[in-house]
Amino acid sequence: MAAVDALIRPDRYPRSSRYDPRWLLDLDMGPNPLWLLEDLAGDLELRPGMRVLDLGSGKGATSVFLAREFGVQVVAADWWVSAREAEAVFAEAGVAGQVEAVRAEAHALPFEEGGFDAVVSIDAFEYFGTGDHYLPYLVRFLRPGGQLGVATPGMTREVRDLGEIPAHVKKVVGWEAVAWHTADWWRFQWEITEQVTVTSARLQEDGWRDWLLWTRAAAEHRPEDAAAQQPVLDMLTADQGDFLSFALVTARKNGPPTGAVRAGA
Repeated sequence: MAAVDALIRPDRYPRSSRYDPRWLLDLDMGPNPLWLLEDLAGDLELRPGMRVLDLGSGKGATSVFLAREFGVQVVAADWWVSAREAEAVFAEAGVAGQVEAVRAEAHALPFEEGGFDAVVSIDAFEYFGTGDHYLPYLVRFLRPGGQLGVATPGMTREVRDLGEIPAHVKKVVGWEAVAWHTADWWRFQWEITEQVTVTSARLQEDGWRDWLLWTRAAAEHRPEDAAAQQPVLDMLTADQGDFLSFALVTARKNGPPTGAVRAGA
């Protein structure tokens, strides 16, 4: 099980390496979520007792990590995974008292304004957060000074600037790659609203390589899905970091919203 064992990397991800990689792979809804979260958390200030929204929490691995590693109270919100399914994961992980599971669509969040100290979104924001109206909508749910942290598939250059989606990427993900942006794009997109001050915007170092390691492990862990993983392996092997990575972006809310903003796509 060499590929699975390669997911334990205490030199780079000491916190994540304490988690069984097979447990993580059983909860797989995207590449290396704990690596992304551990890296992103270095740009955030998470303290025990904070109330954190894990937006697009999937099957719950990132919510477990937030509760265990930082002692925060987590609301795990996802549209594709039922609250009951997520609650079973939290109970088994021993964090049921710290994590509340909520089924919610990202443009119709059922929370009070100003109710969170931080919002974190790992490998999900690309599906709902690229529209011009979304950030002003989302920051409603942060208290003034609250933090926002996002890890999302990113590009070293904008597709608009390239004039096309690189062929090896388009072959696998098609038009969806237009939602994969550079760190500079995210910085501008957020700061132009004047709702937040961006505190960090960067591409993850060797993010494509982490993604490749995860995909190899997923193919090994579930041999029946190996054929479906092969196109992603081919894409990442061809890319070698020329275009693909993950954008890690953090910000603080400047102040209360100045007016009503309807959620946009």
